Amino acid sequence: MAVATTSPMLGALLLLALFSAAGVHGAAPSSPLDQLCGSLGSFYVTPELCASALCVDASSCRSARGAPELAALATRLAAANATAAKASIESALALDAERVPAPASAADADARKGMRSCLQLYAGAVPALQWAARSVAAGRYSGAREVLEAAQYVASGCAGMAGEATLPKENDRFSSMAIVAHAVVASMSTT
Repeated sequence: MAVATTSPMLGALLLLALFSAAGVHGAAPSSPLDQLCGSLGSFYVTPELCASALCVDASSCRSARGAPELAALATRLAAANATAAKASIESALALDAERVPAPASAADADARKGMRSCLQLYAGAVPALQWAARSVAAGRYSGAREVLEAAQYVASGCAGMAGEATLPKENDRFSSMAIVAHAVVASMSTT
């Protein structure tokens, strides 16, 4: 009789154990992107920010076979975003100069000066980021990590220098990409 009264409890425990095991072993293995993006919390990068920054071209980020390919992608995207931000700032300065040859006020003059200073930041960052992209693609993370760390401050430096001027949206996009690229490469250089 004792066996009959414990059998339903034992059966329930067995079923629970089977469902738990099926959940763990039946789950699809996570992709390299999911693994990498899930590991960047110590760099204050959420999995959502990581995936959205890296998956501009979904095929590139999803087809990556491992963290080294994702690190190369992140650094390449950071360099491309910096190049786009630089071009947008150049264009904004050129349009502003055509529209209003002489600044109407001291604030306008300061805004132009800030934008030109911002352009100088990007002019220095772009070649450094292109070098970092080549280095990371070759598996050399040292030095590239420091370039990416410094690049994180370009967009915020521009925002501070531009004052009242409206920066192109590419400045914000670069900011996010630089943060993610630094986190990815820094995580690679600690492994």
